[in-house]
Order: sequence, then structure tokens, then C-alpha cells
Amino acid sequence: MPEYDPRSATEPRNAASYDWSGTSLGEPGRWPVPLRVAADLLLNTPLPGLLVWGRETVLVFNEAYAALAGVGCGRVPGGSVPSVLPPPLAGAAGALQGAWDGQPGVVADAHISFRHADGPLAHHCDLRLTPVPDGAGGIGGVHVLLAPPAPAPLLGEQEAPDAALRILVVEDNLDSQYLVCEMLKAFGHEADGVAHPDDALALLGKQRYHVLFSDVSLPGMSGVDLARRALADHPGLKVIFASGYGDSLLRHLEFPYLSLQKPYELDQLQDALAKVSQRPAQGR
Repeated sequence: MPEYDPRSATEPRNAASYDWSGTSLGEPGRWPVPLRVAADLLLNTPLPGLLVWGRETVLVFNEAYAALAGVGCGRVPGGSVPSVLPPPLAGAAGALQGAWDGQPGVVADAHISFRHADGPLAHHCDLRLTPVPDGAGGIGGVHVLLAPPAPAPLLGEQEAPDAALRILVVEDNLDSQYLVCEMLKAFGHEADGVAHPDDALALLGKQRYHVLFSDVSLPGMSGVDLARRALADHPGLKVIFASGYGDSLLRHLEFPYLSLQKPYELDQLQDALAKVSQRPAQGR
């Protein structure tokens, strides 16, 4: 089975990298902001993926998906209404409807057949479906990622250091918050996003999180003070800060943390998550 090699796409991709003038979507400068953000994320993701936009089912797909789907795919990056649903959507009808209703879904252990010039190609994956808000209180589209299948845990096996994490993202820039949450979901983690520290504390009081990923500069309370309050009640929480001002506000903290300098790369975020997952929790 041919695999998409992310090293073959060394240049960053986004909606502006392509000519959309002949598609149903038109020029990216006129797109709704949620569509533009979701498309940029999809087109710059090394895993194969689709974006279904609007109830008329306009499709956008990335080059990894085009390489996998073969002759039935059409012109990269899409932007048209297909006469027949592509195989990943045809095999995920229930989860797709759930995503249109606002519920993320996973179709585990999916076996999908693509039509290639030299015959059918079987692809084994987990389909991860994420609703994309339309900015007006509804759902504008669905992001579909063809992720590597999650390995089945062995009986009695302990949680691996790189197992899925539940992450609370605190970022008052809503576009950045959405993008980070989608990246984390693409990595196989669970992510919730809030814009205000008070909302973060409320969520922390309702459910367990492994990681607090917070901007340092927040309205009403700094990310550092938020982390202090969160750790007082949840000492097992791991902390990652994101800052556009370097580490000047993070010196001499009394608790362990990692920090990322904005803007950061995907591999830096993945590396930080791997490090905190292996770090012993405070107070253990």
C-alpha cells in the first residue's frame, strides 16, 4: 500500500496556494473565516483529509488525500460538488450525520477501497470527523481525517507515554484556539477550547484533563495565575504555556512546565506533548 510521505511536501500549504477561480467556492478572500481556517489546516496537514462544506457538499481535499484516492479524486484541491460521495464519506454516513448535528465522531478500523489506474487500492484507517462551526451558531462543514488506525491495547497493558491526552486549550484569539484544537485532534488527542480563564476553571471542575495548554496573556488573569489555581486543585495536571513574549514572564515558577514561543511549528507542539506525557505529575 503506498503511503503519503510528508517529506515530499516541504512548502507550507494553504488556501492561497491554489487557484480556486473555477470552483464552487470562488476566491479564498471572500470565504467565511471558519472555512478559510479549516481549509488552511486541512491543506497543511500531512495526513489524508477531506473538508465537506455546506449542505450542498462542496468538497476540499489535501494532496495527501489526492495521492491516496487516485483517478477518482479529481483536481487538487477540489472545491466542487461531486456526483458520487467519495469512499470515506460513503462509509461514514452515521458519523457524518452526527458531525452535522455538532457531535465529533470516529469510525474505527475502516477499510476503504480507492480506484486506481492499476486496480483498486485498499486503505485501512480510522476516520475522525470534526464539526466546523459556521461562525453564526451553526455547523458550516465537517473535517474528515484519515488517521492511522489506533492499535488495540493488550490485556493488562499500562497506558503508553504517547497515548491520547485530554487537553484544555486556553486562548482568547478564537481563530488560533480553533486551529490548535484541530491540530491536537489530528494528532489523536481530545481537546476543548475556551477563551477566558474563568471558563477554563469551570471546565477543570467538571472533568479531568491531562494537560493545560494556555496562552500566557489572557483577559482577567494571566496564564501563569490560571495554572497556579488549576494545579492547587488538580496537582496531576501537566502545563504547557504559549507566549509571544519569550520566557520573561515564566522565570522562577514553583511548578514544572514547558513553553512554546509563538509562532510555533507542528513538530514543536508534538514534541512538547510527548515530553509532558512522560514527565511525572506534581505531587506524585
